[in-house]
Amino acid sequence: MTLDPGPLGLSGPVRPDSGAAFDGTAGLDGKAGFDGTADFDSAQRLMTRFTAQLTTQLDRLGAHGVRRGRRDRPPTLVAVAHGSRDPEALSTVTALLDRVRALRPGLPVRLGHIELNQPLLSDTLAVLRGEVVLVPLLLSRGYHIKRDIPDAVATAPHLTARIAAPLGPDPLLAEALDARLAEAGWRAAAPYRAAPHRAAPHRAGVVLAAAGSRDPDAAADTARTAALLGAQLGGVPVLPGYASGSGPTVPEAVRALAALGRDRIAVASYFTAPGRFATQCANAAPGVAAAPLGAHPAVARLVLRRYEQALASAPLPHPAATVGV
Repeated sequence: MTLDPGPLGLSGPVRPDSGAAFDGTAGLDGKAGFDGTADFDSAQRLMTRFTAQLTTQLDRLGAHGVRRGRRDRPPTLVAVAHGSRDPEALSTVTALLDRVRALRPGLPVRLGHIELNQPLLSDTLAVLRGEVVLVPLLLSRGYHIKRDIPDAVATAPHLTARIAAPLGPDPLLAEALDARLAEAGWRAAAPYRAAPHRAAPHRAGVVLAAAGSRDPDAAADTARTAALLGAQLGGVPVLPGYASGSGPTVPEAVRALAALGRDRIAVASYFTAPGRFATQCANAAPGVAAAPLGAHPAVARLVLRRYEQALASAPLPHPAATVGV
Protein backbone atom coordinates (compact mmCIF):
# COMPACT_ATOMS: atom_id res chain seq x y z
CA MET A 1 0.00 0.00 0.00
CA THR A 2 1.51 3.29 -1.09
CA LEU A 3 0.71 6.53 0.63
CA ASP A 4 0.45 9.69 -1.42
CA PRO A 5 2.45 12.24 0.57
CA GLY A 6 0.31 15.08 -0.73
CA PRO A 7 1.21 18.78 -0.60
CA LEU A 8 2.44 19.11 2.94
CA GLY A 9 2.96 22.86 2.80
CA LEU A 10 5.21 22.93 5.83
CA SER A 11 7.76 25.35 4.44
CA GLY A 12 5.46 28.35 4.12
CA PRO A 13 4.80 31.00 6.75
CA VAL A 14 2.76 30.05 9.79
CA ARG A 15 -0.64 31.71 9.62
CA PRO A 16 -2.00 33.31 12.80
CA ASP A 17 -4.89 30.84 12.74
CA SER A 18 -2.82 27.80 11.88
CA GLY A 19 -2.96 26.41 15.38
CA ALA A 20 0.65 27.27 16.24
CA ALA A 21 1.41 27.99 19.86
CA PHE A 22 1.13 31.66 20.81
CA ASP A 23 3.36 31.98 23.84
CA GLY A 24 4.89 35.38 23.14
CA THR A 25 8.17 33.99 21.80
CA ALA A 26 7.66 35.13 18.22
CA GLY A 27 9.64 38.23 17.32
CA LEU A 28 8.32 41.33 15.63
CA ASP A 29 9.78 40.15 12.34
CA GLY A 30 7.40 37.18 12.39
CA LYS A 31 10.12 34.59 13.01
CA ALA A 32 9.46 31.93 15.58
CA GLY A 33 11.24 32.07 18.90
CA PHE A 34 13.79 29.57 20.07
CA ASP A 35 11.56 27.37 22.22
CA GLY A 36 10.75 25.03 19.36
CA THR A 37 6.99 25.68 19.31
CA ALA A 38 6.92 26.37 15.56
CA ASP A 39 8.89 23.19 14.82
CA PHE A 40 6.62 21.22 17.12
CA ASP A 41 3.55 22.62 15.39
CA SER A 42 4.94 21.66 11.98
CA ALA A 43 5.67 18.15 13.21
CA GLN A 44 2.19 17.93 14.69
CA ARG A 45 0.61 18.96 11.41
CA LEU A 46 2.77 16.46 9.53
CA MET A 47 1.71 13.66 11.87
CA THR A 48 -1.94 14.72 11.67
CA ARG A 49 -1.90 14.63 7.89
CA PHE A 50 -0.04 11.33 7.76
CA THR A 51 -2.57 9.76 10.13
CA ALA A 52 -5.49 11.12 8.13
CA GLN A 53 -3.99 9.82 4.90
CA LEU A 54 -3.34 6.38 6.38
CA THR A 55 -6.91 6.22 7.64
CA THR A 56 -8.19 7.20 4.21
CA GLN A 57 -6.17 4.42 2.60
CA LEU A 58 -7.42 1.86 5.13
CA ASP A 59 -11.02 2.94 4.46
CA ARG A 60 -10.50 1.77 0.90
CA LEU A 61 -9.73 -1.76 2.02
CA GLY A 62 -12.57 -4.20 2.51
CA ALA A 63 -12.54 -7.57 4.21
CA HIS A 64 -9.28 -9.53 3.91
CA GLY A 65 -7.48 -6.41 2.69
CA VAL A 66 -9.24 -6.37 -0.69
CA ARG A 67 -9.31 -2.89 -2.13
CA ARG A 68 -12.83 -1.58 -2.57
CA GLY A 69 -13.95 -0.09 -5.85
CA ARG A 70 -14.58 3.65 -5.87
CA ARG A 71 -18.28 3.07 -6.53
CA ASP A 72 -18.57 1.02 -3.34
CA ARG A 73 -17.54 3.92 -1.11
CA PRO A 74 -19.99 6.65 -0.15
CA PRO A 75 -18.68 10.21 -0.34
CA THR A 76 -16.67 11.12 2.73
CA LEU A 77 -18.46 13.23 5.31
CA VAL A 78 -16.11 16.01 6.37
CA ALA A 79 -17.40 17.64 9.55
CA VAL A 80 -16.24 21.25 9.74
CA ALA A 81 -15.82 22.55 13.29
CA HIS A 82 -14.90 26.09 14.21
CA GLY A 83 -12.12 25.23 16.64
CA SER A 84 -11.47 26.51 20.16
CA ARG A 85 -8.70 26.86 22.70
CA ASP A 86 -10.99 25.18 25.23
CA PRO A 87 -9.60 21.63 25.62
CA GLU A 88 -13.13 20.24 25.95
CA ALA A 89 -14.13 21.48 22.49
CA LEU A 90 -12.16 18.88 20.54
CA SER A 91 -13.24 16.00 22.77
CA THR A 92 -16.88 17.09 22.44
CA VAL A 93 -16.74 17.24 18.65
CA THR A 94 -14.94 13.88 18.58
CA ALA A 95 -17.73 12.34 20.68
CA LEU A 96 -20.33 13.78 18.31
CA LEU A 97 -18.61 12.26 15.28
CA ASP A 98 -18.30 8.92 17.07
CA ARG A 99 -22.07 8.98 17.47
CA VAL A 100 -22.47 9.82 13.77
CA ARG A 101 -20.28 6.84 12.86
CA ALA A 102 -22.36 4.59 15.11
CA LEU A 103 -25.52 5.71 13.33
CA ARG A 104 -24.02 5.09 9.88
CA PRO A 105 -21.46 2.25 9.97
CA GLY A 106 -19.21 2.23 6.93
CA LEU A 107 -19.55 5.95 6.23
CA PRO A 108 -16.12 7.62 6.14
CA VAL A 109 -16.22 10.55 8.58
CA ARG A 110 -13.41 13.08 8.91
CA LEU A 111 -12.92 16.27 10.89
CA GLY A 112 -11.44 19.60 9.85
CA HIS A 113 -11.26 22.87 11.80
CA ILE A 114 -11.54 26.39 10.51
CA GLU A 115 -8.99 27.58 13.07
CA LEU A 116 -7.32 26.96 16.43
CA ASN A 117 -7.41 23.14 16.44
CA GLN A 118 -5.80 20.38 14.42
CA PRO A 119 -6.49 19.07 11.90
CA LEU A 120 -7.20 22.22 9.92
CA LEU A 121 -9.80 21.84 7.22
CA SER A 122 -7.30 22.45 4.42
CA ASP A 123 -5.07 19.66 5.78
CA THR A 124 -7.98 17.24 5.96
CA LEU A 125 -9.04 17.98 2.39
CA ALA A 126 -5.47 17.65 1.11
CA VAL A 127 -5.27 13.93 1.95
CA LEU A 128 -8.74 12.92 0.76
CA ARG A 129 -9.66 11.71 -2.71
CA GLY A 130 -12.85 11.42 -4.71
CA GLU A 131 -16.15 12.85 -3.48
CA VAL A 132 -16.62 14.68 -0.20
CA VAL A 133 -19.53 16.35 1.54
CA LEU A 134 -18.57 19.11 3.96
CA VAL A 135 -21.05 19.38 6.82
CA PRO A 136 -20.48 22.55 8.87
CA LEU A 137 -20.94 22.01 12.59
CA LEU A 138 -22.07 25.63 12.64
CA LEU A 139 -25.49 26.86 13.60
CA SER A 140 -26.25 29.67 11.18
CA ARG A 141 -25.21 31.27 7.94
CA GLY A 142 -22.35 33.73 8.22
CA TYR A 143 -18.79 34.46 7.16
CA HIS A 144 -17.48 30.95 7.84
CA ILE A 145 -20.24 29.40 5.73
CA LYS A 146 -20.08 31.92 2.93
CA ARG A 147 -16.33 32.48 2.68
CA ASP A 148 -14.03 30.34 4.84
CA ILE A 149 -15.39 26.93 3.89
CA PRO A 150 -15.68 27.61 0.13
CA ASP A 151 -12.17 29.08 0.21
CA ALA A 152 -10.87 25.87 1.79
CA VAL A 153 -12.58 23.79 -0.90
CA ALA A 154 -10.90 25.94 -3.54
CA THR A 155 -7.51 24.74 -2.25
CA ALA A 156 -8.48 21.13 -3.05
CA PRO A 157 -9.05 21.00 -6.83
CA HIS A 158 -8.58 17.22 -6.79
CA LEU A 159 -11.88 16.73 -4.93
CA THR A 160 -15.49 16.69 -6.05
CA ALA A 161 -17.12 18.62 -3.24
CA ARG A 162 -20.53 19.48 -1.92
CA ILE A 163 -21.06 21.87 0.98
CA ALA A 164 -24.08 21.18 3.18
CA ALA A 165 -26.17 23.81 4.87
CA PRO A 166 -25.32 24.75 8.47
CA LEU A 167 -27.01 22.74 11.19
CA GLY A 168 -29.39 25.52 12.13
CA PRO A 169 -32.17 26.25 12.11
CA ASP A 170 -33.82 22.85 12.47
CA PRO A 171 -36.40 21.28 14.81
CA LEU A 172 -33.81 18.69 15.85
CA LEU A 173 -31.78 21.48 17.42
CA ALA A 174 -34.83 22.62 19.37
CA GLU A 175 -35.19 19.05 20.61
CA ALA A 176 -31.56 18.98 21.73
CA LEU A 177 -31.77 22.41 23.38
CA ASP A 178 -34.89 21.33 25.28
CA ALA A 179 -33.06 18.22 26.50
CA ARG A 180 -30.05 20.24 27.65
CA LEU A 181 -32.31 22.58 29.62
CA ALA A 182 -33.96 19.58 31.29
CA GLU A 183 -30.56 18.10 32.13
CA ALA A 184 -29.69 21.38 33.84
CA GLY A 185 -32.79 21.05 36.03
CA TRP A 186 -35.12 23.40 34.16
CA ARG A 187 -38.50 22.44 32.73
CA ALA A 188 -41.09 24.86 31.46
CA ALA A 189 -44.17 22.69 31.94
CA ALA A 190 -43.69 21.46 35.53
CA PRO A 191 -45.93 23.09 38.19
CA TYR A 192 -43.80 25.38 40.30
CA ARG A 193 -45.26 24.38 43.67
CA ALA A 194 -44.77 20.68 42.95
CA ALA A 195 -41.20 21.15 41.82
CA PRO A 196 -39.67 24.38 43.18
CA HIS A 197 -36.49 23.95 41.16
CA ARG A 198 -38.51 24.00 37.94
CA ALA A 199 -40.11 26.95 36.21
CA ALA A 200 -43.85 27.59 36.19
CA PRO A 201 -45.02 28.06 32.58
CA HIS A 202 -46.38 31.59 33.09
CA ARG A 203 -43.15 32.72 34.76
CA ALA A 204 -40.66 30.95 32.52
CA GLY A 205 -38.44 32.50 29.90
CA VAL A 206 -35.37 31.38 27.99
CA VAL A 207 -32.45 33.23 26.47
CA LEU A 208 -30.99 31.47 23.44
CA ALA A 209 -27.30 32.33 23.86
CA ALA A 210 -25.43 32.37 20.54
CA ALA A 211 -22.05 33.52 19.27
CA GLY A 212 -23.43 36.36 17.18
CA SER A 213 -22.55 37.78 13.79
CA ARG A 214 -22.88 40.97 11.78
CA ASP A 215 -24.43 38.96 8.97
CA PRO A 216 -28.23 39.47 8.94
CA ASP A 217 -28.71 35.91 7.67
CA ALA A 218 -27.07 34.60 10.84
CA ALA A 219 -29.40 36.68 13.01
CA ALA A 220 -32.41 35.44 11.04
CA ASP A 221 -31.32 31.83 11.49
CA THR A 222 -30.88 32.29 15.24
CA ALA A 223 -34.26 34.01 15.54
CA ARG A 224 -35.84 31.07 13.72
CA THR A 225 -34.23 28.64 16.16
CA ALA A 226 -35.54 30.73 19.07
CA ALA A 227 -39.06 30.39 17.64
CA LEU A 228 -38.63 26.63 17.19
CA LEU A 229 -37.42 26.27 20.79
CA GLY A 230 -40.34 28.34 22.06
CA ALA A 231 -42.73 26.00 20.29
CA GLN A 232 -40.85 22.98 21.64
CA LEU A 233 -41.27 24.39 25.15
CA GLY A 234 -45.01 24.92 24.75
CA GLY A 235 -45.05 28.64 24.04
CA VAL A 236 -42.45 29.86 26.53
CA PRO A 237 -40.91 33.10 25.22
CA VAL A 238 -37.38 32.60 23.90
CA LEU A 239 -35.20 35.59 23.04
CA PRO A 240 -31.78 35.46 21.36
CA GLY A 241 -28.80 36.87 23.23
CA TYR A 242 -25.37 37.20 21.66
CA ALA A 243 -21.78 37.05 22.82
CA SER A 244 -20.59 39.25 19.95
CA GLY A 245 -21.74 41.00 16.80
CA SER A 246 -24.95 42.97 16.54
CA GLY A 247 -28.06 42.29 18.55
CA PRO A 248 -28.86 42.11 22.26
CA THR A 249 -26.38 40.59 24.68
CA VAL A 250 -27.41 37.82 27.05
CA PRO A 251 -27.88 40.26 29.99
CA GLU A 252 -29.99 42.51 27.75
CA ALA A 253 -32.16 39.57 26.71
CA VAL A 254 -32.57 38.59 30.37
CA ARG A 255 -33.77 42.11 31.18
CA ALA A 256 -36.20 42.03 28.25
CA LEU A 257 -37.74 38.81 29.56
CA ALA A 258 -37.92 40.26 33.07
CA ALA A 259 -39.84 43.22 31.63
CA LEU A 260 -42.39 40.70 30.36
CA GLY A 261 -42.88 39.43 33.92
CA ARG A 262 -40.67 36.38 33.52
CA ASP A 263 -38.56 35.83 36.60
CA ARG A 264 -37.50 32.20 36.14
CA ILE A 265 -35.14 32.57 33.25
CA ALA A 266 -32.76 29.96 31.89
CA VAL A 267 -29.99 30.33 29.33
CA ALA A 268 -29.90 27.74 26.55
CA SER A 269 -26.41 27.33 25.10
CA TYR A 270 -26.68 27.53 21.31
CA PHE A 271 -23.13 26.31 20.74
CA THR A 272 -21.92 23.05 19.26
CA ALA A 273 -19.16 22.65 21.83
CA PRO A 274 -17.64 24.39 24.87
CA GLY A 275 -15.57 27.48 24.24
CA ARG A 276 -14.94 31.05 25.31
CA PHE A 277 -18.27 32.43 24.09
CA ALA A 278 -20.24 29.53 25.59
CA THR A 279 -18.59 30.10 28.96
CA GLN A 280 -19.14 33.85 28.74
CA CYS A 281 -22.85 33.39 28.07
CA ALA A 282 -23.27 30.80 30.83
CA ASN A 283 -21.66 33.16 33.32
CA ALA A 284 -24.27 35.78 32.43
CA ALA A 285 -27.18 33.50 33.32
CA PRO A 286 -29.29 34.66 36.28
CA GLY A 287 -30.02 31.04 37.20
CA VAL A 288 -29.95 27.86 35.16
CA ALA A 289 -27.43 27.68 32.32
CA ALA A 290 -27.63 24.63 30.08
CA ALA A 291 -24.67 22.86 28.51
CA PRO A 292 -23.84 23.26 24.81
CA LEU A 293 -25.48 20.97 22.27
CA GLY A 294 -22.45 18.68 22.16
CA ALA A 295 -22.92 15.04 21.19
CA HIS A 296 -26.67 14.93 21.76
CA PRO A 297 -28.27 12.18 19.62
CA ALA A 298 -30.49 14.70 17.83
CA VAL A 299 -27.42 16.64 16.71
CA ALA A 300 -25.82 13.47 15.34
CA ARG A 301 -29.00 12.71 13.39
CA LEU A 302 -28.99 16.25 12.07
CA VAL A 303 -25.41 15.92 10.82
CA LEU A 304 -26.49 12.92 8.75
CA ARG A 305 -29.60 14.77 7.57
CA ARG A 306 -27.46 17.63 6.23
CA TYR A 307 -25.16 15.09 4.57
CA GLU A 308 -28.07 13.41 2.80
CA GLN A 309 -29.61 16.73 1.79
CA ALA A 310 -26.35 17.83 0.18
CA LEU A 311 -26.04 14.50 -1.65
CA ALA A 312 -29.42 15.14 -3.26
CA SER A 313 -27.83 17.87 -5.38
CA ALA A 314 -25.38 17.08 -8.14
CA PRO A 315 -21.80 18.21 -7.50
CA LEU A 316 -20.33 20.81 -9.78
CA PRO A 317 -16.85 20.53 -11.27
CA HIS A 318 -14.14 22.30 -9.32
CA PRO A 319 -13.56 25.17 -8.60
CA ALA A 320 -17.28 25.50 -7.97
CA ALA A 321 -18.98 23.47 -5.25
CA THR A 322 -22.61 22.79 -4.54
CA VAL A 323 -23.59 24.73 -1.42
CA GLY A 324 -26.75 23.41 0.19
CA VAL A 325 -28.06 26.61 1.72
